[in-house]
Amino acid sequence: YTLTHTQAHKMSYDRAITVFSPDGHLFQVEYAMEAVRKGSTAVAVRAQDVLVIGVERKSTAKLQESRTVRKMVKIDQHISLAFAGLTADARVLINKARLESQSYRLTVEDQCSVEYMAKYIAKIQQRSTQQGGRRPYGISTLLVGHDVDGSPHLYQTDPTGNYSEWTANAIGRSSKTVTEYLEKHHENPDTCTEEAAIRLTVSALLEVVESGQKNIEIAVMRKGTGMEMVNQDLLDALSKEISDEKEKAKEQAAARTENN
Repeated sequence: YTLTHTQAHKMSYDRAITVFSPDGHLFQVEYAMEAVRKGSTAVAVRAQDVLVIGVERKSTAKLQESRTVRKMVKIDQHISLAFAGLTADARVLINKARLESQSYRLTVEDQCSVEYMAKYIAKIQQRSTQQGGRRPYGISTLLVGHDVDGSPHLYQTDPTGNYSEWTANAIGRSSKTVTEYLEKHHENPDTCTEEAAIRLTVSALLEVVESGQKNIEIAVMRKGTGMEMVNQDLLDALSKEISDEKEKAKEQAAARTENN
């Protein structure tokens, strides 16, 4: 097996994290983005005064404690995070974020803003794309929380070190499909209720999660109370209702096609 000139040329640039290829790529960063695209799907939706996050829960081994496998975590009382990508990388980044949040409270005697935390996480991720001797963090995050004035915010960070604010977004496997679904169905966040946001998050996840409601986890971030998991029985009933509605819509669409 012999490498083509193009393959050999590309390999010489993906060995070092800090070296640009002639066409402006940092291949190791792009590989980290690919690790995110292979991760479990995560979705976040901003509503009127709450935020809803949902993740695809991978099935655990029979003897494994499922509580030790978490894709949604609390950074502080007012900020939570969902991630897609390498869990070990996420654990390290989450611990850094928690430490920074407590350090900020100690120094300023107040909670940090959601944007401050998004900027901090993005700074840590960007640093790993510019220094030799380390590799990029193979995760993207969806950061949700409330500022001091009670306003809800949703930010995304990725392995490049970019961060941006959204009204709804998805990361991980099939995130493009989920994002397109959110674009079609997300109401104005300033009028969207908590119930509507939960329903939209579940519905968006069911677009890509194969085995249905048992593999979905949903949490709600309310002002003052922090992150609370949605009851599994409620989630099962809602998922079944949405799945039935989608099946009915498909049957009606098929019937219309036949009539035409």
